[in-house]
Amino acid sequence: MFNTVRYLVGFIFILLSISLLNAEDKSGFVSIFDGKTLKGWRSAPVTPYKPWSIKDGVIRGEGQENRLVYLVYSKNEELKDFELKFKYKMVTKGNTGVEIRTRPDKTNKRPFEGYHADIGHVGIGPGVLGAWDFHFGAGTRREFPCQRGTRLIIDSEGNGKHENIKDAITLDEINRHDWNDCRIVAKGNFFQLWINNKLASEFTDNIKEGQLKKGFIGLQLHDKGMVVEFKDIYLKTL
Repeated sequence: MFNTVRYLVGFIFILLSISLLNAEDKSGFVSIFDGKTLKGWRSAPVTPYKPWSIKDGVIRGEGQENRLVYLVYSKNEELKDFELKFKYKMVTKGNTGVEIRTRPDKTNKRPFEGYHADIGHVGIGPGVLGAWDFHFGAGTRREFPCQRGTRLIIDSEGNGKHENIKDAITLDEINRHDWNDCRIVAKGNFFQLWINNKLASEFTDNIKEGQLKKGFIGLQLHDKGMVVEFKDIYLKTL
């Protein structure tokens, strides 16, 4: 009797495990960080020091100078529509975020241009944490702020209109020195940033010329002395 019960419990456990695996497969998300190496990633621009390291399954970024440095997901640098999920923690105060649909800035205003999800404490204003920021080449487009709690609609001529998001995440709901869950959605000309399962900000880019259609994902370092950590990074193409 004991053996029969034990085998039955084991069989049920196997069935549950298979079901969970299938559910994960159906979600479409794929891990893009193996927790041990930076295989599939590259640091850019090149620096004389190593700004990115790994410890205990965590990517750790440490700024050693006041300049923009990115950790680029290099397995696909022409991503269009996708969802990106990850956890991040600000070890210190600093300016950081995730750049998407990114490409080299031919005007040399910055190393790269792209749409930028802000997850640091410093930057474009009091609502920077959870905002969308815009990094465009010099003289190409206006860079509207889209701070936390804001919905931005950019029209065909490049003009911007802001609306408030009802029930957007508040600053108190974001962990200052602990892990936060993030999700970035890029679908056509529509973009969202979610933090801890609450919408932080979103924008729609309807401009006729100058939309960023594809590019790479880059984790950002900005400030000397700042430290930020990332883990559990998953990508789903749409």
